Amino acid sequence: MKAADKTSRKHYADHSSSSGRPDLTPSGASRRAWLGRAAKSAAGLGAAGLLSPLAGPAAWAAGSDAPEKTEVKIGFIPLTDCASVVMAAELGLDKKHGVKIIPSKEASWASVREKLVTGDLDFAHALYGMIYGMHLGLAGAATKMAVLMSLNQNGQGITLSRQLHDTAGVTDGASLKKAMSAAKRTYTFAQTFPTGTHAMWLYYWLAAYGIDPFKDARAITVPPPQMVANMRIGAMDGFCVGEPWNARAIADGIGFSAATTQDIWPDHPEKVLGARADFVQKYPNTARAVVAAILEAGRWIDSSPDHMRKTAQTIAAKSYVNTQAGLIQGRMLGEYSNGLGRSWTDRHPMRFYGGGAVNFPYLSDGMWFLTQHKRWGLLRKHPDYLAVASEINHIALYKEAAAAASVPVPASTMRAATLMDGKTWDGGNPAAYADSFAIHA
Repeated sequence: MKAADKTSRKHYADHSSSSGRPDLTPSGASRRAWLGRAAKSAAGLGAAGLLSPLAGPAAWAAGSDAPEKTEVKIGFIPLTDCASVVMAAELGLDKKHGVKIIPSKEASWASVREKLVTGDLDFAHALYGMIYGMHLGLAGAATKMAVLMSLNQNGQGITLSRQLHDTAGVTDGASLKKAMSAAKRTYTFAQTFPTGTHAMWLYYWLAAYGIDPFKDARAITVPPPQMVANMRIGAMDGFCVGEPWNARAIADGIGFSAATTQDIWPDHPEKVLGARADFVQKYPNTARAVVAAILEAGRWIDSSPDHMRKTAQTIAAKSYVNTQAGLIQGRMLGEYSNGLGRSWTDRHPMRFYGGGAVNFPYLSDGMWFLTQHKRWGLLRKHPDYLAVASEINHIALYKEAAAAASVPVPASTMRAATLMDGKTWDGGNPAAYADSFAIHA
């Protein structure tokens, strides 16, 4: 095994245990009533908005189509992109489809992973690559997993320490490379889970600037809500994480945004709704109902800036993300500043629906994460990329849920994109793509 391979697997093992107790605080009655009124006000918006979830006949049919399990626990990490899971419960869209969603706040992605395996969670707001890693047994025993839908695109970020700017003039990847080449120490960068999205975005971005994330730096794993505190005490030089923790680092004066993840891959896949495959097999109607409810929640969020603001105010609560609503709201609306004086309106901000384009579980999206797992030594040999993605991504069930929620689906299970280094990914030859990178494990 190569050195980087050993390092990657050690990081995975070192952070395989959960910490802290989940916050199972239910949503407040007053907040639910307020959001119920907001949902009612959206009635009549048609495909662009949300038909009132609190009026009219139930969307699910009794008998064989009824959910087999009517109360489900969905784990989430306090990040902005848990919003559609939370809002499905807060707006009563879960009940419209015959289920009750209980959001369960978790301390780390390791906690989410463990509780999915043990059955303490039925579903989870999860990192795309984490679900694939669990399925392939990249740490611990392999557990057959399912990706039921994509929850969002875009909206993560790479934050560097303000000290790097103030002492070494670092503003971006090129100046970071220059500073690291001149430094007489090893730089440390944090991600949130070794096979997860943030690890892959961080490594891809560093490598695009000629920085080997393992040979030229030290990579560590830190839970999302702990990123800012760890940067404050000097535990890392940079991190990749979801919002609002990049915005929080800027607000606290300890970091600046070097890149957004949509700079790396515009409209990239991010979080998914994950579950064990045997749970989905046992409770297919329940899984379909949950996906349909979350689809409707994502559509409601994206349908207007006012809904995004209401969502930010809701998920800012202590029982969810536990931060100021303003830190969530700005970047959700696409209003960015980098902490060094630059502000812009992002063309590819976080989206939860995007006319239905966000949520389809494209096979090529899952396959891309496998190519990066191979690139960085988490996979020692090429898997059957298409077969693995076809097993994990439950496209047929998604299409049924989309039909129940009146959500359009794309014609193809593959999509193409050109990333920041000019490489185009379309799922056509994943082994060649994985082997094409000059910097790899």
